[in-house]
Amino acid sequence: MAAQRRGGGPPWAGAGAPAEKASNFGPSAKRLAARLSPERLGVIAVLVLGVISVALNVLGPKILGAGTDLIFAGVIGKQLPAGVTAEQAAASARAGGNDAIANIITAQHVIPGVGIDFTALGKVLLGVIAIYLGSAVFGYLQGYLLNGIVQRTVFELRREVEDKINRLPLNYFDRQQRGEVLSRVTNDIDNVQTSLQQTMSQLLTSLLTIVGVLVMMLIVSPLLSIIALLTIPASLWLTKAIAKRSQKQFVAQWRHTGELNGLIEEAFTGHELVRVFGRTKEVEQGFEKRNGDLFGASFKAQFISGIIMPSMMFIGNLNYVLVAVIGGFRVASGAMSLGDVQAFIQYSRQFTQPLTQAASMANLLQSGVASAERVFELLDAEEQRPDPVPPQVRTERRGRVAFENVSFRYLPETPLIDDLSLVAEPGQTVAIVGPTGAGKTTLVNLILRFYELDGGRITLDGVDTAAMTRQDLRSGIGMVLQDTWLFGGTIRDNIAYGNPDATPAQLLDAARATYVDRFVRSLPDGYDTVIDEEGSNVSAGEKQLITIARAFLADPSLLILDEATSSVDTRTEVLVQRAMAALRSDRTSFVIAHRLSTIRDADLILVMESGSIVEQGTHEQLLEARGAYYRLYNAQFAGAVSGTE
Repeated sequence: MAAQRRGGGPPWAGAGAPAEKASNFGPSAKRLAARLSPERLGVIAVLVLGVISVALNVLGPKILGAGTDLIFAGVIGKQLPAGVTAEQAAASARAGGNDAIANIITAQHVIPGVGIDFTALGKVLLGVIAIYLGSAVFGYLQGYLLNGIVQRTVFELRREVEDKINRLPLNYFDRQQRGEVLSRVTNDIDNVQTSLQQTMSQLLTSLLTIVGVLVMMLIVSPLLSIIALLTIPASLWLTKAIAKRSQKQFVAQWRHTGELNGLIEEAFTGHELVRVFGRTKEVEQGFEKRNGDLFGASFKAQFISGIIMPSMMFIGNLNYVLVAVIGGFRVASGAMSLGDVQAFIQYSRQFTQPLTQAASMANLLQSGVASAERVFELLDAEEQRPDPVPPQVRTERRGRVAFENVSFRYLPETPLIDDLSLVAEPGQTVAIVGPTGAGKTTLVNLILRFYELDGGRITLDGVDTAAMTRQDLRSGIGMVLQDTWLFGGTIRDNIAYGNPDATPAQLLDAARATYVDRFVRSLPDGYDTVIDEEGSNVSAGEKQLITIARAFLADPSLLILDEATSSVDTRTEVLVQRAMAALRSDRTSFVIAHRLSTIRDADLILVMESGSIVEQGTHEQLLEARGAYYRLYNAQFAGAVSGTE
């Protein structure tokens, strides 16, 4: 990709993150929920376990209310004279003007002269303990199954994203910052996992609890149930109004997170250049701006969504006061027992609590859906053209490359390569020179099918590259870039990357042929020396030699060298040139070069300007023609001479 931007690359290369798309909560939430369909049996089991757990949990207050009635009836009965009936005691209380006491005696089934029945009370308490214990066990099983469902769902999501990235065309990454892509693959998926884990567990339990508690409330007292239900419309309206405002802020929060990650990734990757050019202040200003944008969006999202819970608690407390007052009047009138009022107050609190929990989950759900939306945008991105079925296969691997009237452009309105034809015979070294932006790197990228042609075709050993699978095409091509890439591992591992099945002897032969063995022998751990991802513990020339050894080990029939010596010193360049000469032996090679001195022995030199080949021939032929190559050659060496004066 760096090569794209360096010469003939797409005009949008290096652009910032894409503009924010309009948030679409409903469809994105449904799509996220649909990803649970492979786990439908597990979801059903979770639902059943949740129903049992909640049913046992909501049954507890009703039974506990019966225990309260036993205690209350025992306390009242102990204060009444023995030997009279409850009706006689109630009539005596009414005669004395104590109608409320009379109603309580009748409603509570008081037995005069008899205290608390501890045997019956013990059975009630043991029953309550058994019920709550069973509820906890079923709740634990529900949580265990739910955790597995969420983890497997996110596992599949990560796998799909990884597969999708491998199917995306190169121009997708030209338009996206690497930090932005990484943010979607890591931060957003992690946020989806967290949201699913927390919201599904609590939200499912809360919804089941609401239904179960509502049923028990209606059984205990329809009148008090109506009073308690009056708060639901206010709660729903309030939650919807706040959630609607917070969703936009959550989308902005994750968009700004991606932009900030992109800036950080770029700044730290080029940290040395930032300091050399004195751009630290500008980077800090850019960071402060994006960090400020992220702070503002995050603050608004969390603050707005955070209003939901205290608002719901306020409505719940109002509901509690109404139930307590009216319930007290009904106990006094004998319409309800004290245990039923106690149970209903517990139910009203249990009813408000899941509503509050569901509301508090709204911010997590909003955030998770916003992240899911960004992941779905990546999954919905246009993929590269699929491989043909059935594909054509090369019967021989000689390395003959032919461009036949090839046309290509990054943007439809901006021509780059038009009607280009050339042939590279097997074993030839074809050098491509020209000014920056002439289309040199684009030319070799078209051979690799990093981009699809707009017209014409490219054949490799007589087979149209568009009719081959990309794997088959690229398996026979080796590439060495100006920007070396080494991964964290040993030198041996980095060389073997070109051919994992190579024997130790083949790897050693490749290292010797490319002069890697010379400097590796001087290292304490030899080929087992561990290098970091940036290769900072080996020099630029040594990194380049390792990449050449990697290509040598792959034994390709076609070799592409893109400015492979431009970043090394003169002494190391000699070694690199020798290594590349060994690598080019008996192979068709395309060499992109700015240093014209490095391609004098090329079999064919192509001079490109504005996507077209304006000259071609050998070094001597092109100098004699006194055309574009002659001007480039003289300008380069005249500049070198004047620079030494």
